[in-house]
Amino acid sequence: MPEIVLDGLCKEYKGHKAADGLTLKVNDGEYLCILGPTGSGKTTCLRMICGLTKPDRGKVLFDGVDVTNRPVSERKATMLSQTYALFPPKTVYENVMFSPQINGWNEEDAKQLVKGMLDLVHMESKANSYPNELSGGQQQRTALARALASDSDILLLDEPLRALDARLRLELRQDLKSLVKEMGHTAIHVTHDQDEALEMADRIAIIRNGKIIQVGTPMEVFRNPKTPFVANFVGRSNIFIGKIRSVNEEFSEIEIQNGTMIKAHKTDVPAGTEVAVAIKIGSTRIPLIPKPTEEKPDPEMPEGFFKGKVERILYEGATVTVEIMADDIGLVSSKISNRRFDDYGVGDEVMVSWLPERATVFEIPPEGIDAELRLD
Repeated sequence: MPEIVLDGLCKEYKGHKAADGLTLKVNDGEYLCILGPTGSGKTTCLRMICGLTKPDRGKVLFDGVDVTNRPVSERKATMLSQTYALFPPKTVYENVMFSPQINGWNEEDAKQLVKGMLDLVHMESKANSYPNELSGGQQQRTALARALASDSDILLLDEPLRALDARLRLELRQDLKSLVKEMGHTAIHVTHDQDEALEMADRIAIIRNGKIIQVGTPMEVFRNPKTPFVANFVGRSNIFIGKIRSVNEEFSEIEIQNGTMIKAHKTDVPAGTEVAVAIKIGSTRIPLIPKPTEEKPDPEMPEGFFKGKVERILYEGATVTVEIMADDIGLVSSKISNRRFDDYGVGDEVMVSWLPERATVFEIPPEGIDAELRLD
């Protein structure tokens, strides 16, 4: 299956840069997720790969061969679009059978392939239904099955699980990736759902404003973000602004808004520089401050960087988010296991802490931290 290289792709629509020097390499047989907010250029990227949109500048290469000016029919790339594009006069079965038929598959092999695709997406009971008889989610599953049954080397999946209910979406995540791997395709899966990308991707490419700003394995992108935007977009983070006061071999010390000193990962940024410090909310610890009792009127304080008071507790199923208001610092969040739901109550005092190696230091971007964190 082909290696895909995007070399400096640019595409502008009425002054909006949908692709701005977009550069990316997708390895042979890789399942790569492009993750980014709405309007970041994800769909335009797929359309340029399959030939539906011609870039203003730059190249698309398959296995080192420039295909930028080749027609769609010569690229062997199938794109599953958000509009599904099913054939209205054909049944679900006929839609999925379309590609094997036009590619001259043996009848028995084609039937087995179509049956397998319909089973995968849980549409076997709707095989004889027409598109106008299906829900949006059923139409999407049919379009996904048809894309998987195509005789293509490259699969371009634009939000393929978007319209599905939560339970089916979770079920299909690993089934879809496993099948694509088994069939030997190179796949690019576009999504704005970070959990979907983290679970499914061999590697993740973060796109923003038409540029790829970081590429890495799910763990690399989650644990070692290159920008404050990535830190807060891939797994929510607490962000603190301050100045570096000292750096040693183990950690850096940063003085934040109200003079509080916090610790973060060691950095090459020199002392005195204004920085942003990002800590995943799942890495933010909030030990309770014991209340005085007759037996212990002056209880021992837990270690931490600053105090706060629990303002809100959000039950989220498997996890709980605890929001803490810290004086002169603002709102800080911590994600904990649902088993600890009863450990905290609104009004409880806590210390806020984290392991220094889990906190990443960034220089403040020229446009400022608010613009950096914006999702548009």
